[in-house]
Amino acid sequence: MNDQKIRRPRQADIATLAGVSVSTVSRVLANEPGISETVRRQILKVAAENGYPVKPASEAVAGGLALIASDGVTGTLSVFYEAIVDGLRAGAAEAGMPFDVRLVREDRITPDAVRDYMQTAGAEGLFLVGIDPNETLRGWLQGTMTPTVLVNGTDPRMQFDGVSPANFFGAYEATSRLTRAGHRRILHLSGSHRHTIRERVRGFEAAIAAVPGAEGRLVSLTLDGSASREAHDRTAAALAEDAGFTAAFCMNDFIAVGVLEAVTEAGLRVPEDFAIVGFDDLPCALMTSPQLSTMRVDRAALGREAVSLMLSRFRNRSAAARHICQAVVPIPGGTVPNA
Repeated sequence: MNDQKIRRPRQADIATLAGVSVSTVSRVLANEPGISETVRRQILKVAAENGYPVKPASEAVAGGLALIASDGVTGTLSVFYEAIVDGLRAGAAEAGMPFDVRLVREDRITPDAVRDYMQTAGAEGLFLVGIDPNETLRGWLQGTMTPTVLVNGTDPRMQFDGVSPANFFGAYEATSRLTRAGHRRILHLSGSHRHTIRERVRGFEAAIAAVPGAEGRLVSLTLDGSASREAHDRTAAALAEDAGFTAAFCMNDFIAVGVLEAVTEAGLRVPEDFAIVGFDDLPCALMTSPQLSTMRVDRAALGREAVSLMLSRFRNRSAAARHICQAVVPIPGGTVPNA
């Protein structure tokens, strides 16, 4: 009887059978990023068929790449996106998902560029953070069936998964805080091409329409430079009209800081003469005097939920798109009485 012991395959054997290098096999079995999903799956298949022990964690999850518009991150919104990326990293780590981030100029987010970014990162799934895909990119993503999640974004056509704050309802509540305090002529300072910000405008308009006698004015900002400075100047101009506006709901807290400065310089008391509500609950909200009344967005939770959506998309590429809406929580401060 032949008692010859069967030799367990080595990584070199797996490499030969899969037609790749030993270092590639080693990286796949260690679940390291930077390997295409096709190669990863082939190596794991060969390893399993030949009895090489593969740890469950290494079976796993395709990689994800987050693209973030550099003009948003390097400007005043950097702290907003930093917390979202923290949530993405944490969620990816918990899921065993290889994860990478790239800052990109929004006008350079072409299909060719995205494909190159994803190949370099070894990613199969794409997170678009604060970016609404244009028609060309949208068509490419759909045509290639690239798993895509809009982070802090919404898709009006419901063709891509997405996660965002409850922008409409948050804006509705922010404006209602002002109407409940007795204000009937309210400014809304806002400015952006993004769907999420349009939802805040809609929430403001709906809250105004719900109160008899209330009047709202949208003050559109270009946001070409300092948001606070532009908000300061536009608020000062509105107050100089003496049109009777006594409150403002602001698209974000940076804008609210500029409004507060203009109102104070005009000799008005806050909140007795003029009330202000911001949005996002950024660190600057704690630095004003009085402290800013705002609406809290759980930015890290947006990142974690985005990873959850991506994992679901990996499991079922043809499922209908889903959108997750995170609650926005009122944060009391000193710029609205009793709110």
